Amino acid sequence: MTIQERSGNARTPWGSGVDIFESYYAGRQDAGWEIHRPQPALEQLARNNEFRGRVLDLGCGSGENALMTAGLGLDTTGVDAAPTAIAIASRKARERGLTVRFLVYDVLDLGKLNERFDTVLDCGLFHCFEDDEGRQQLVDAIRAVTLEGARYFMMCFSDRQPGAWGPHRVTRTEIETSFTVGWRIDKLERTAMAVAFEPGTASAWFAAMTRVRC
Repeated sequence: MTIQERSGNARTPWGSGVDIFESYYAGRQDAGWEIHRPQPALEQLARNNEFRGRVLDLGCGSGENALMTAGLGLDTTGVDAAPTAIAIASRKARERGLTVRFLVYDVLDLGKLNERFDTVLDCGLFHCFEDDEGRQQLVDAIRAVTLEGARYFMMCFSDRQPGAWGPHRVTRTEIETSFTVGWRIDKLERTAMAVAFEPGTASAWFAAMTRVRC
């Protein structure tokens, strides 16, 4: 079963906004980040029993990571600004017999959900915000839906990824600066993110954080 809901004022980060992501999910362009399976690094976290409680998948796309945590029996919500992505994710949930709540929603308005989550996943959203102000708005939104002890797992393009196509290449300093208040960075390391374009991986950062008292 799935539930779909639209936020009334979806703002959009990278590029021209929702339209650019919609063009990918509607099939007008190749979505290089859609690997049609859970991100391997997150699968490893699942095997290590790192996920718990209520799970929120930010920028969930076609839903593979959210569907993975739902398959573990966890209460899972996936949010994305692209309606077609949410429609695809919802269809997958129905076909697989999984209960997931997928919402067309502006991630910067998370506080309006008036809910709290124990685990937050972010695979490829953080790097869509190119400036300090945008990143801080995102972090503030995540803080609004988490309490002390919640975990945040994030993967984003790193400054070692060559080329100029796609999202902002994030530096270690940008991550550390963004999560100075209200978070403890437990792990921050370079890794490889699986992608749908050659050579199959992109240089990335993996971060594991714990929400702490401000």
